[in-house]
Amino acid sequence: MRLLALLLATAILSGCSSWKFWESDEVDELAPAELVDIDNQVNIDKVWSRGLGGEQEELTSSLTPALKDGIIYGAGTDGLVMAISAESGDVIWKQKLKRTLSGGVGVGGGLVMVADLEGRIFALDAASGNLNWRVKIGNEVLSAPASNGEVVAVQTLDGFVVGLNAADGIEKWRYRVDIPSLTLRSGTSPVMAASTLVAGFASGKVVALNPADGNLLWEARVAVPKGRSELERMVDISGSPVLVDDVIYVTSYQGRAAALARGTGRSLWLQDISSYQQPGVGGDQVYVSESNGAIKALSSSAGQMMWENVEMTYRGLTAPAYAKGYVAVGDAEGYLHVLNASDGHYVGRKKVDGSGLAMPLISDGQRIYVLDNDGGLTAFDISAP
Repeated sequence: MRLLALLLATAILSGCSSWKFWESDEVDELAPAELVDIDNQVNIDKVWSRGLGGEQEELTSSLTPALKDGIIYGAGTDGLVMAISAESGDVIWKQKLKRTLSGGVGVGGGLVMVADLEGRIFALDAASGNLNWRVKIGNEVLSAPASNGEVVAVQTLDGFVVGLNAADGIEKWRYRVDIPSLTLRSGTSPVMAASTLVAGFASGKVVALNPADGNLLWEARVAVPKGRSELERMVDISGSPVLVDDVIYVTSYQGRAAALARGTGRSLWLQDISSYQQPGVGGDQVYVSESNGAIKALSSSAGQMMWENVEMTYRGLTAPAYAKGYVAVGDAEGYLHVLNASDGHYVGRKKVDGSGLAMPLISDGQRIYVLDNDGGLTAFDISAP
C-alpha cells in the first residue's frame, strides 16, 4: 500500500507526461486545461539550440542546466557535460563521463559538479572541463551539488547533506535530517553562500549550516504536516530554495511559500500555497507554479498575492522564470507559455518539443533557456512585436 501511494503521488506530481494518468471521464476536474487558440502578443524567437544527450528520466535524473557569468553548463543522462556560451550557443568545452548521470548541474568555486546513479560525485574544472576528482558517497543523488570553492555540498534523497573538500573530494562532514517514510522523489538542491549553506527537506524544514564544518546555524519550519494519512501529511520542499541577496524564497507541497532571512531564518512572510517546483523571482515579485497548475505572483517584499492565472491547470508545469517583464513556464506537452509579469495575462505560446518539458526554466533576465525531455537545450528571446 505504501509503495502504491508513492507511485500515485509521483504520477500526480511529476512534471512530464504522467498527468495523462488522470485524463478520464471519471476525474474531469483533474484533466489538463485545454489550450485555446491565441494570437501571440509577443515574439518568442529561438536563438540557438544544442543537444546535451540522453533523455531526462523523471524518476532517475534531475539535470537542470546552470547559468553563471554568461556560460550555461549542461549535462545529459548519458554522461556528456558541456559548457556553452549563453549568447551564441557555441560550445566552449565538452567532457564525456562514462556514467549514467542523475544529479546536477552545480556550479561554484571554479567547479562544475554532477552525480551518477550510484552516488558518485564528479567535479570538473569550470574553465577547461577537465575532471578534477570523483568520489562515491554511497547515497542516491538527484540534486545539483553546490560549492563555495572550499567545500562541495551534496544533498541526498535520504535526508543527508554531505560536505566534501572542494580540492580533492575527501569527505569532511555529514548532516542528517529525519524525513517521512513517504516523500516526493525530487532533486532538491542546496544553496551555497560564502558562509551559509541552505537546504530544504521533505519534512517541510529549511536548515542553514556552516559549510566549513556542517554545524547547524538555524532551522525554520515552512510547512506543518496535517491529515491522517501519509499522503495527506506530505509537505516536501521538493523545489530548490532560491537565494536573492539576503532573502531565501522557498515553496512546499501541501504547505506554504515563504521568504526567510538568510542570516537568522526568521520568516519575513508566509503564504498558504502548495507547490513542488522552485519559485521564480524577478520584477519585485515571486512567481509560483502551484501543484494544480495555477500560476501566482506574490510581492517579494511582503508576500501578498498580486495576481493569479488559472488557464494552465493540471498541465504539469515547470518552475517559472522571469525575463524582461515576462514570466515563462513550460508544460508536459512541450509548450512554452508566456505571461505578462505585471498582471498575469496570457501573451504567448510556442511548441518547443514533443517530448515535453519538466526541468526548471533558466533565465539571465534577458533570455529564457529551456531543456526538453529529449535533452535539447534551446535559448529563446521574448520581445514585444
